[in-house]
Amino acid sequence: MKIIQEFKEFAVRGNVADMAVGIIIGGAFGKIVTSLVNDVIMPPVGMLMGNTDFSSLVITLRAATADTEAVTLNYGMFINTVLDFVIVAFCIFMLIKAMNQLKRQEEAAPAEPTTKDCPKCCSSIPIKATRCPNCTSELATA
Repeated sequence: MKIIQEFKEFAVRGNVADMAVGIIIGGAFGKIVTSLVNDVIMPPVGMLMGNTDFSSLVITLRAATADTEAVTLNYGMFINTVLDFVIVAFCIFMLIKAMNQLKRQEEAAPAEPTTKDCPKCCSSIPIKATRCPNCTSELATA
């Protein structure tokens, strides 16, 4: 029963739910990027390269026979997949860069100093002090 309790505590933590949402949205985003590459980017690129459909670019290693299917090297699909990856990686890079920039802006400014050093005895004293409590020398007011 202890294992079930530990699993329950793990599963209901906020970060596990956040991770699940991220994976689901990431999968959907991957489908969008695949469609962008296959349906929007590659047709004009193929047209510029002499009406080439990248998804149909193959090298036939063994021709089809009556008993077996053809063995092909689908390098056109590989090109599409590499473009998918590059676009997803670039989007993630831009997202992380934006998040880091927001994080830098949220960092608090350093707090105002509350102490200063006595110029005579070099001990630390309150910033508003007009006389050093250690050496009793008078301090210049700012």
